[in-house]
Amino acid sequence: MLLLLPLLLPLVRCWFRAKRASDIRQQQDDHLPPSPPALPVLGHLHLVGSLPHVSLRSLARKHGYDLMLLRLGAMPVVVASSPPAAEAVLRTHDHVFASRPFSLVADVVMYGTSDIGTAPYGDYWRRARKLVTTHLLAVKRVQSLRHAREEEVSRVMAQIGEAAAAGAAVDVGDLLGSFANDLACRAVMGKSSYRNEGRSKLFQQLIVDTSPLLGGFNVEEFFPFLARFGVLSKVVRAKSERLRRRWDELLEQLIDDHERQYDAVAAASDHKGEDDDFIHVLLSVQQEYDLTRYNIKAILLA
Repeated sequence: MLLLLPLLLPLVRCWFRAKRASDIRQQQDDHLPPSPPALPVLGHLHLVGSLPHVSLRSLARKHGYDLMLLRLGAMPVVVASSPPAAEAVLRTHDHVFASRPFSLVADVVMYGTSDIGTAPYGDYWRRARKLVTTHLLAVKRVQSLRHAREEEVSRVMAQIGEAAAAGAAVDVGDLLGSFANDLACRAVMGKSSYRNEGRSKLFQQLIVDTSPLLGGFNVEEFFPFLARFGVLSKVVRAKSERLRRRWDELLEQLIDDHERQYDAVAAASDHKGEDDDFIHVLLSVQQEYDLTRYNIKAILLA
């Protein structure tokens, strides 16, 4: 028996180490939100269908109404479904969840993620957030766009009325998307540039082209080990850089035009600034918030 001890001791040590590691993993899992059964490698990707919001709602009802943990490939994702959980994420602990995972598309299109949505938590994020809440989306600024919203709503209702009279189907998703794009175009460009049909159409087309690229499925973001091969990232980067060049050309023209108008408008003693578009607002606070040209363009894109 004594002769077997030297052979048994290493096995006993290995067993204790494995048991301790298992206990630690169990303790960590006990503090994690509930999660549906996952597949190897894929995780829960197979459970997210073509309508993610519908799939997530169904999963939350079964596995965690407040919080639910999903693993999309190698990426852990916490889903908040209830109003209290959403408030905790978006308000109470918003600084914890402010930073986003790295996205190659956002890094290229958004000028190094210097917009508001993808900027990492820090000094710039705080300044950009203050700028948006204090200037771009202040109550008076939102109210100043009331007439534009009313005009766009009237246009949408007229289109629905025409379709109803002809007995044709209406794609509400496309209609609301067009409504949102028109409002964004008017808020960013202002009345004078919005009346330029060529620029207005280009702005809205760029929004349509950008949305699926930013919100689309990028394999390397869910399976980072694929990045070492570099083939997929080169394709995504090429598409992103082409899109950024198109945006850059349009935004440079718009900002140059606004800079030429800004001095004369700002010098007017009776100018209150409530009807300014977003470009005018950003130019007026550029020094106060230490904004570069890239920062301005990235915020406009957001």
